[in-house]
Amino acid sequence: MDDPYAFGQIAVANSLSDVYTMGGIPVTAMNIVCFPTKSMDISVLKDVLRGGADKLCEAEVVLIGGHSVDDLELKYGLAVTGTVHPARMLTNGGAKPGDRLILTKPLGTGIISTAVKARAAGQETIAKVTQCMATLNRVAAQAMVAAGANACTDITGFGFLGHTIQMAQNSGVGMNISLAAIPYFPEAAGFARQGFCPGGLHRNRQFYESSVKLAKEIPAHMRDILHDPQTSGGLLISIDAAEAETLLNQLKAGGVPDAAVVGEVVSESVGTVTVS
Repeated sequence: MDDPYAFGQIAVANSLSDVYTMGGIPVTAMNIVCFPTKSMDISVLKDVLRGGADKLCEAEVVLIGGHSVDDLELKYGLAVTGTVHPARMLTNGGAKPGDRLILTKPLGTGIISTAVKARAAGQETIAKVTQCMATLNRVAAQAMVAAGANACTDITGFGFLGHTIQMAQNSGVGMNISLAAIPYFPEAAGFARQGFCPGGLHRNRQFYESSVKLAKEIPAHMRDILHDPQTSGGLLISIDAAEAETLLNQLKAGGVPDAAVVGEVVSESVGTVTVS
């Protein structure tokens, strides 16, 4: 992102997501900054940290300090500490056959970010994807805990398929995904057709291709979106089928408009994700 304030907000939302994914409540955070003092104006860093601080306030997380290093490239992240009751902690290893899978954010941020770097994306698209990446997973986390979810993972660098495969493998189950149900940015499809695919997308495909079965009719650009590495992506929640519709309604009512039931957990084809 070219906007340093938005960059800071996205970094915080991304850092807090690991705690939300486990059903926890983030409490404190420490800034970790690498900044090129000789080639970039200090005002950029101020805006990054201001964006981060505002997002931490929104999340009701206390900033307790940080570390900074003079580096050749700007980097910003946070070390986050949170709390969770041991009996209610979620992992990516608790999915059960019969569960439904709910995805809370649209896919395609990696592809669009690549197009942004190439100056190929318009301001409306940039604003839309920035808002998505800067949105906390807090509401989704609170709702899934209240609904009694069985497992959860956030969709980040390994892409939708990579993280779904990890959940299937760690849970000892298979997963069937409906391509038509998956939310994604329409702009990502167009950019994928034009070849704006990040390097991580190709690495994800190479690493996980042996554990995924894709229907032959799935077009190349949708295969790209399924493998696209996400920054501050949504949650993939595995929940009992009887509670899925209730959770979905709660998510939408709570301000998670793109949430969708995208598949189901099965007992066969353990460790494999099938997309049709």
